[in-house]
Amino acid sequence: MSADEIDDDAPIFAIAVAAQLSGMHPQTLRQYDRLGLVVPDRTPGGSRRYSIRHVAQLREVARMSAEGIGLPAIVRILELEERVRELHGRVRDLEERVRTELERRPGARVFAAGATGSVVTLRHGTRVRRATELVVWRPRPQIDRSAPPTDAEAPESEPA
Repeated sequence: MSADEIDDDAPIFAIAVAAQLSGMHPQTLRQYDRLGLVVPDRTPGGSRRYSIRHVAQLREVARMSAEGIGLPAIVRILELEERVRELHGRVRDLEERVRTELERRPGARVFAAGATGSVVTLRHGTRVRRATELVVWRPRPQIDRSAPPTDAEAPESEPA
């Protein structure tokens, strides 16, 4: 296994090594753990084990702290970064599911609106036949109800 294949979340560093890699004192790491800032995994015996991602977070905490950002704000920033990482993972999974579904169904159906407004199923690559008829609407002339009917408007009488 090469260095590129190491899982960033694998708990592999003891607290002394993580402190050295992050440039911090082990007591600072313990304090950050108590505050929930950077929480390492635990061995069955209770020892802290830090991952590569934890070490990167510790370095980021040190940078933000040096810039004057308070610990509560840093906690919130790290929570949001973790949420973004989770959402990126979900998006990747959903994209893969969509890609797999599309590969499984070549020539999948396409839907369109029919002439009556109903849903019409089409095969991929076909088009709905468009109506070419033209309808012209002409409004009827208004009838003045107060005037007597003209010959054109008078009802036809039946011959006797």
